[in-house]
Amino acid sequence: MGTGRPQPGALVELLKPITWFPPMWAFLCGAVSSGQGLIDRPWLLVAGVLLAGPLVCGASQVVNDWFDREVDAINEPERPIPSGRVPGSWGLLWAIVWTALSALWGAALGFWVGIATALGLALAWAYSAPPIRLKRNGWWGALAVGFSYEGLAWVTGAAVFLGGALPAWPVLVAAGLYSVGAHGIMTLNDFKSVTGDRALGLRSLPAVYGLQKSAHIACWFMAIPQVLVVAGLTYYGAHWQAVVVGLLIAGQLLAMVRLVRQPEALAPWYNGTGVTAYVSGMMVTATALPGLLT
Repeated sequence: MGTGRPQPGALVELLKPITWFPPMWAFLCGAVSSGQGLIDRPWLLVAGVLLAGPLVCGASQVVNDWFDREVDAINEPERPIPSGRVPGSWGLLWAIVWTALSALWGAALGFWVGIATALGLALAWAYSAPPIRLKRNGWWGALAVGFSYEGLAWVTGAAVFLGGALPAWPVLVAAGLYSVGAHGIMTLNDFKSVTGDRALGLRSLPAVYGLQKSAHIACWFMAIPQVLVVAGLTYYGAHWQAVVVGLLIAGQLLAMVRLVRQPEALAPWYNGTGVTAYVSGMMVTATALPGLLT
């Protein structure tokens, strides 16, 4: 197991609570899109939010930190594993334990919830672990993370409140479109690790194309799926939701104009403005979906 034992606080740090918000929010969007009463079953809501955030997302973070320990030694040497606060193979053991716990928790919430959980966990390992290591390719890696954090979490939220059943096609389409859009968010997230990615041959989009071109790619990925969402909402008569999502897109476009001028300096700023508008549009869209199912 290696020398010494990990610090308990360092094990919690590996779960990266700050990263839990996107999948928990997507889960809530899925729950709303199911059209079922959420406050009638608060325990189910809590169980699902814990599954999406601390469990599945937390497991993916531990897996990533273990297999990224050499990259982190360059980019962020203060992290628990490269700093030695989680020594030896404790990081790998923690990843396995948390993955198993997440899988069992998801299976207990219903068949399709268990399937979505298993797929999300499989993508987490495929993203970080050799021989697949999807993160070596920025196109596939960002897509896998976006699909896990947004699409699968959304489908899980709907399935939990549908008694474990597979959600209807409008829910699946909305979740899929916002998953594709999240590709751009993940690309912007890779801006902070360009130095280590290039040193170790990881072909993230910023490492391959540079920050300027990657910012443009990220913007297109974020914008086009949302425009398709607005078109769908309009076509099916969800007019007020279409207007609100359209206004949120307009705000993002203004922020994108600033971002592409100074991508390195403004990527963190965009994550606090444009991404906030993006996830707000997800919830607005979710409120329209029950009406499309009737």
